[in-house]
Amino acid sequence: MKRLFSLAILGVVSALVLAACGGSSYGGNKSPATTSAPAPATTSSAATITAKSSSLGTFLVDSKGRTLYLFDADHGAMSTCNGACAEDWPPLTTTGKPKAGAGVKSSLLGTSKRADGTSEVTYAGHPLYYFAGDTGPGQTTGQGSGAFGAPWWVVSPAGEALTG
Repeated sequence: MKRLFSLAILGVVSALVLAACGGSSYGGNKSPATTSAPAPATTSSAATITAKSSSLGTFLVDSKGRTLYLFDADHGAMSTCNGACAEDWPPLTTTGKPKAGAGVKSSLLGTSKRADGTSEVTYAGHPLYYFAGDTGPGQTTGQGSGAFGAPWWVVSPAGEALTG
């Protein structure tokens, strides 16, 4: 009888957890913030990348302070994040040569062509992305997300994933 009761409780708890998680459109293990910000706009000219310090360490941001991420599933400068992935993790695109701001090495900046023909900014060979769940400058709510099959990390000025 105790076993049957325990299984019933487990079933109810599982159903509640699934119902609570079912509304997320972010495909991963991070929930979006309750206040939604518009998706970061792609740049109409050259993107400028700077560095910001926080409790995570020093990482890359765009000219408006929006955090930039790399996707562990990308190998080389070609993005593997398209479709629904690119809706949740919009790429940083540019129409000009990206510019290095404070704390960023210009020699590590580059671009690669996306499947849709746009030019995505790369840093140390990693395509750069925003997280749609970040609603303001400096937010890092996508840090460590496993969405779309691999982890997402903020990027250090050395071009490495900050996994801490």
